[in-house]
Amino acid sequence: MKSTLHLLVAVALLLSACATTTPAPAPASTPPATPASTSYSVPVEYHKLDNGLKVVMSPDHTGPTAVVAVYYGIGFRIEPRDRTGFAHLFEHLMFQGSENLGKMGLIKLVQSNGGVLNGSTRFDFTNYFQVVPSNTLQTILWAEGDRMRGLNITQENLKNQQDVVKNEVRVNVLNQPFGGFPWLDMPQYANTNWYNAHNFYGDLTDLDAATLEDASSFFKTYYAPNNAVVTVIGDFDSAQTLAWIKQYFGNIAPQQQPPAVDISEPRQEAEKRASRVDEKATRHALAIAYHAPTNGTPEYYALALIDQILAAGRDSLLYGDLVQKRGVTGELGSSMNILGSMFDIHGPTLYTTWLFHDKDKTAEDIVKAIDESIEKLRTQPVDADTLQRARTKMRSAFYQELEDFSGFGRANLLSSFALFYDDPSRINSVEGSFAQVTPELIQKTAQEYLRPTNRTILTVVPKS
Repeated sequence: MKSTLHLLVAVALLLSACATTTPAPAPASTPPATPASTSYSVPVEYHKLDNGLKVVMSPDHTGPTAVVAVYYGIGFRIEPRDRTGFAHLFEHLMFQGSENLGKMGLIKLVQSNGGVLNGSTRFDFTNYFQVVPSNTLQTILWAEGDRMRGLNITQENLKNQQDVVKNEVRVNVLNQPFGGFPWLDMPQYANTNWYNAHNFYGDLTDLDAATLEDASSFFKTYYAPNNAVVTVIGDFDSAQTLAWIKQYFGNIAPQQQPPAVDISEPRQEAEKRASRVDEKATRHALAIAYHAPTNGTPEYYALALIDQILAAGRDSLLYGDLVQKRGVTGELGSSMNILGSMFDIHGPTLYTTWLFHDKDKTAEDIVKAIDESIEKLRTQPVDADTLQRARTKMRSAFYQELEDFSGFGRANLLSSFALFYDDPSRINSVEGSFAQVTPELIQKTAQEYLRPTNRTILTVVPKS
């Protein structure tokens, strides 16, 4: 089963149209009130079962399909210190069979009914989802309940998936030009807290050291109903669907959750620089990451609009300068959350821009050019037309995200908001939060968060 990286490159980057950031330099403001959207509103029905399971339903009868998404509150950054890569390894194990479905049985069940499925590991959660014809909804809910109730964890399955993950690391990182750039590299250089800065794919020795007892304990603790959200969107009857969820999940026992780990990042006070040689690369690469405001604060939304002005799209300042004027690169990337959406991350994150360039363009000259564009945002408020264009681009990206992958984008946001804030209806306050951002707030945010002392610069140099 393709897992984290493929999903993080496919679905995660798919969602990164609205990408955004987090960490914690200056004192964060209070989150804005949840203004009601004046336009499109997502239907949200929210329930909690007696065992702690959160249930989100969003009916949509425009087509005969349904999305089932199950999110667990365990991701890359809170895995055990001596078991790096364990959250990702376990994502693989979840496809190895359950009490009533044999190995790869869920995959065969979904595909034989004309559906698609996958899973991914992110910073703050691991998720599993299916997009299926709505007449198979009951069957899929039963299957997800079956593996939450009892995963088939055996030594054979564990060993097999350890080898699969190690091979995935070799294929996607070790043997690829620019492998892991910048999603895997940058957090390790830019962050201070081990939880945010370790190798999320996992050290091969740690993967080998995982025992059957480790896997069983991990499953019992983190794959419990009181650490999970089940979200259903699409063409279904709400009362019947809730009854099925209670039937298939309601009697799964909750588990005591460990104390939350500290994932906070200190305020960065000095610029960091890092460089690595890539034997397989034929070009140079540059990435710049800034610690972002806390998710949900006014500054967080302001930084998202700054990204639209600065780096997102062909009308952005950096595209006009670096691509069209200077010919430094053919394109550049930017993201508030390089492994997904700006909305589906809860802890510290990085606002990252990156590009590939030829050797006759030096990193110093490129950084200097980027600073010139940033300085425009730091020294004066943006004009009304620029701000409105940024809001329009953001609104378009947000709507696209809601409909991405047959509606999985909407399920992703509903699940994340339920998991992080116990409030899936937060999805309907997003547009209003962007509408409240002023030119003065954009300037203030740029001054605090886009300062050189708050950034990490990473260069990748070809060996030759």
